[in-house]
Amino acid sequence: MPAPADSPLQIVARFREPQIVGVAVLPDGRVFGDFPRWDNNPVNPVAEIKPDGSVQGYPDANWCTWNETTRNEPQKHWICPQSVYADKTGMLWVLDPASPGLKGTVPGGPKLVKIDPSTNKVVQNISFPESVAPRKSYLNDVRIDTQNSYAYITESGIGSLVVVDLKSGKARRLLALHPSTQGDTTLNIKADGQELIDATGKRARFNADGIALSQDMQYLYWKPLTSYTLFRIKTAALRDPALSDAQLAQQIEELGKVPACDGMEIDAQNNLYMTTFEDHSIKRRTPAGKIEVVVQDPRLEWPDTFAFSADGSTLYVTNSAIHKTPTWNKGIGKQDQPYHIFKMSLRK
Repeated sequence: MPAPADSPLQIVARFREPQIVGVAVLPDGRVFGDFPRWDNNPVNPVAEIKPDGSVQGYPDANWCTWNETTRNEPQKHWICPQSVYADKTGMLWVLDPASPGLKGTVPGGPKLVKIDPSTNKVVQNISFPESVAPRKSYLNDVRIDTQNSYAYITESGIGSLVVVDLKSGKARRLLALHPSTQGDTTLNIKADGQELIDATGKRARFNADGIALSQDMQYLYWKPLTSYTLFRIKTAALRDPALSDAQLAQQIEELGKVPACDGMEIDAQNNLYMTTFEDHSIKRRTPAGKIEVVVQDPRLEWPDTFAFSADGSTLYVTNSAIHKTPTWNKGIGKQDQPYHIFKMSLRK
């Protein structure tokens, strides 16, 4: 698919297979991606993307190996990594819901892993019990609050938020089944003009998915993927274990209608960027609530996840073509274009 003549998107890397979902960019410019075990079995489920576009399993080949001989150590191997994220200190985090093919978690597998890129070594490995990540859960995306040493996670399988105290490693599951974490199957949300319907005829319902942390780390934003409503809450409320779900719910702010989107990110000016997959675009919501088109490009086949460069001048985005994978096409993959990591300058 040719690039529009005026498109600001530049190709960082392209992949015929496997399907890429997440992207992270370190302050030194190193780029990482993750390739979940959904409809395929990637050799490098987490990888560093080299300047020439090649991939190197990360942090090493052992972490990337998941087979009969490694199944007795589910916490020490990537099972189905869904998100890679670089925090403000330059640490790399990998969120692994450990649900291959979205068919249920591997016991002992759901985890949040911190890697020090200066040594390429795992420095923290937080395992989630079934009380936090039930068998039907799917931990989706993560943001790291470096001021307070907390992680905030969306869980899209059942629909909830997960809050992790990074100092103690203890996690709490919040707002499970609350309307703000639940997808809506009545909206007929589409990609390429087609509804997402699985082999059983069931319409797609994706719960809490997109997540963004304000630059001052005071607010967490989220929304279900199959939804047109954006929510936020003060992170101080999420960190308060004394608050019940009912009390938390009273502090949720409903911010009105936004496009259906997968990934979200907030820039230094508090614009909320969204990967709006229904029309191959990236949009942003200004602090005043105005929705603006950043770029529209047919190559953005299901734009998925964002990452900013450290100085905020460059935006990276993946396209994962979820709507063309076998799951949503009666078992037959229809992806006829490469998966990509793109970047674009945000400088005026």
